[in-house]
Amino acid sequence: MTKAEILTEKGLMKVEFYDNDAPNTVKNFVKLSKEGFYDGLNFHRVLPDFVIQGGCPDGTGAGGPGYSIDCETSGGNQYHDRGVLSMAHAGKNTGGSQFFICHSRNNTSHLDGVHTCFGKVYDGLEVIDDIRQGDKIEKITIIEE
Repeated sequence: MTKAEILTEKGLMKVEFYDNDAPNTVKNFVKLSKEGFYDGLNFHRVLPDFVIQGGCPDGTGAGGPGYSIDCETSGGNQYHDRGVLSMAHAGKNTGGSQFFICHSRNNTSHLDGVHTCFGKVYDGLEVIDDIRQGDKIEKITIIEE
């Protein structure tokens, strides 16, 4: 099982990835994380009781890694609940580096089957609530077991 530690200005979130349900999305996130792509980027979109979103290299929500990956929405665990990591995109199969983490299930059910869920925060859920727009991702460390 692949895991990660996402260190932010507000604290540490520990993540378990859905290796079997979204393997290519996990592989892409792991690759970018190991390259240091996310280090120093901000959460450019924070909507209370919805999501915190980051992974845009220019901090606006319009940037990406220079390529797109396919959505993986037909596997298991495609349920946007509190702590779930999911790929942001501008339409089917246009994701790349931007991801969001859900605050709760209250306003996210319409995302099921549209955005790829690829992991879940299992420790540090309170950090999600503390993140504000502009807060930085200091470092993402990948743990492969």
